[in-house]
Amino acid sequence: MRILFYLSVIVLANVLTAKFAPLQLGVFIIPMGSFLIGATFILRDFVQNKYGKKKTYVFICLALLLSALSSYSLGDTLWIVFASAVSFAISETTDTEIYSRLKLPLNIRVLYSGAVGGILDSAIFVIIGLSPLGAGFIPWEFVWMAILGQVIIKVSMQFIGVGVLQLATLKNRELVQ
Repeated sequence: MRILFYLSVIVLANVLTAKFAPLQLGVFIIPMGSFLIGATFILRDFVQNKYGKKKTYVFICLALLLSALSSYSLGDTLWIVFASAVSFAISETTDTEIYSRLKLPLNIRVLYSGAVGGILDSAIFVIIGLSPLGAGFIPWEFVWMAILGQVIIKVSMQFIGVGVLQLATLKNRELVQ
């Protein structure tokens, strides 16, 4: 079930990004799928908890393939699909490695690994995919706004996820006592 949820949220993030205009909050530009991408790092951590790091990399590859296929089928250019795949591979790998190497409580590992993954995903995708270096949708002077907007949302999702984990942990302790 964890794997299905992880994969579904990744595809749904692509659908939201393709079907809805980016949210503009002040100077920040935020694709609608960013709200779910922040959650995928948490879901990937849960997959890793259950199946281990080695199998998680198999699921990351499957997620990458599904993401690329859904992105392309929703009308993204090959350049955008490429940028998405590169940012996905790097951010998910980094999240996986940080999460597995930290010897800290679950909620802290989820927060640290997901925050770094979200920052990398945002910066790499915007620079490779949207900036003049890539498809040229965003001029250089607005690149920082697009990166920071996505980072704020993705990292916020990490904090929300950790908050939910904390509440669930407290509830479980209460039930046990």
